[in-house]
Amino acid sequence: MNTKKLPVAIIGYSGHAFVVIDALQLSGRTVVAYCDQEEKASNPFGLTYLGKEREATEELKGFDYFASVGDNGIRRKICEFVGSLTGKPPISVVHPSAIIAGSVQVGNGVLISAGSLINSLAVIGNGSICNTGTIIEHECRIGEYVHIAPGAVLCGNVSVGNNSFIGANAVIRQGISVGANAVIGAGSVVT
Repeated sequence: MNTKKLPVAIIGYSGHAFVVIDALQLSGRTVVAYCDQEEKASNPFGLTYLGKEREATEELKGFDYFASVGDNGIRRKICEFVGSLTGKPPISVVHPSAIIAGSVQVGNGVLISAGSLINSLAVIGNGSICNTGTIIEHECRIGEYVHIAPGAVLCGNVSVGNNSFIGANAVIRQGISVGANAVIGAGSVVT
């Protein structure tokens, strides 16, 4: 198994990417390039533009990569496409201020943002986002390509199906199952 950490290329370069880049840099990773549909006029991190993913196939093989797009469906397509080109999965990004229990399982291409707390025996599926200040309690099961927005709280033994969105400051009571492709609005209380 190759454990060498390569420089990082970001796929998608806008607001969500800025949060990802900050977490990577604070974790000691070097972010040097990005792919997007077009070169951005604003480049706050001074990254090199590689082109669209399709155009940057060979270049991407020399990087670790992360799909920094908030939309679940687009993020899934990017991860699958770039993974097929490079032969490797996306890296996961964990902000150094996040607290993650030792028994948590984290998939590939996951973002765990600043101030998040993930407790014992939780499972976070590939490509999911645990945004700023989320609380995911014991034994929660988060499917693939789920977006849990800032401040959301999932009490113990909650399961969330693939491709779902949990809005900012939503609270889901213990033992609840949220199906695939669901949208829980901001501030909702699910009991």
